[in-house]
Amino acid sequence: MARLGFHASHEQASPRQLLRDVQHAEQAGFACAMSSDHIAPWSARQGHSGNTWVWLGAALATTALPIGTLAIPGARYHPVVLAHHIATLAQLFPGRFWAALGSGEAMNEHVTGAPWPPKEQRVEHLEAATEVISRLQQGEEVSRDGTVTVDRARLWDVPDPPAPLRAAAISAESAARAAAWADGLVTVVQPVDALRRLVTAYREAGGGGSLALQLHLSWAPDRSEAEALAMDQWSTNTFPPDVAADTETTAEFDRLAAGATLEDVRGAVRISEDLGRHRAWIQEYAELGFEEIYLHHVGREQARFIDTFGEHVLPALRTPEEAR
Repeated sequence: MARLGFHASHEQASPRQLLRDVQHAEQAGFACAMSSDHIAPWSARQGHSGNTWVWLGAALATTALPIGTLAIPGARYHPVVLAHHIATLAQLFPGRFWAALGSGEAMNEHVTGAPWPPKEQRVEHLEAATEVISRLQQGEEVSRDGTVTVDRARLWDVPDPPAPLRAAAISAESAARAAAWADGLVTVVQPVDALRRLVTAYREAGGGGSLALQLHLSWAPDRSEAEALAMDQWSTNTFPPDVAADTETTAEFDRLAAGATLEDVRGAVRISEDLGRHRAWIQEYAELGFEEIYLHHVGREQARFIDTFGEHVLPALRTPEEAR
């Protein structure tokens, strides 16, 4: 069975509240955690976006959980700056931190004023950045020109072991391409057939490391409440990957989502009042080969979800090692 983790959504809670939430999740039996990295929320109704890197230091220091984050070597973070963040956390908390590198989203990167590149250019930049970050974590001095320019960069505090650099991928094609450099894969919930193709593509291309899934879900004791939570908080996350990547502002996302239906949201969020149905979904994704499944209840308030899943969902799905 997969290890079940808590997803810390910076778009939906203040950093202070999110720190309490991840501590609560550990107490309730969640085995690990992961974090988003946003400078703006998907919707004004979400209303938050604290700094992930500052928050990660506090979260790792005040729990014993392994915690990872999405990390984008784009306009906001030069790869050397990102490597410095990653290596420092990995040195402070050996074996407990990982980063999932991806090609990024305009909503987070446009703030620097740099032009938003097309997807192929972003992927080429990502691949060059992963090389830089990996070499810096090994203690090398790095200089390079081209897609990513670096001048005599070196990290003076090198982590042992280095933080795993996982790939953030949604399509089978992206997963297969990332297999050449990734120490694991992180993706988001999709139809089962799409996830199966993604897993197969990554493994057949030689991809190693852990497979992790971010599972968006909405639970409440009453079905209508669970549906209302999902509609209110996650209707801006129902678009194809290219639209999600290329849309620049929270206001634009809210405008695009104005006509979203419950069926649209059901495509992105597993919604049910039935805890047995949630257990079955998690089991199904574990059987696809995901070794870590991070549960993201899309409601802004997490306490009821954490307590209920900690009592009624996690115990039935724990790995043998966790059960001992």
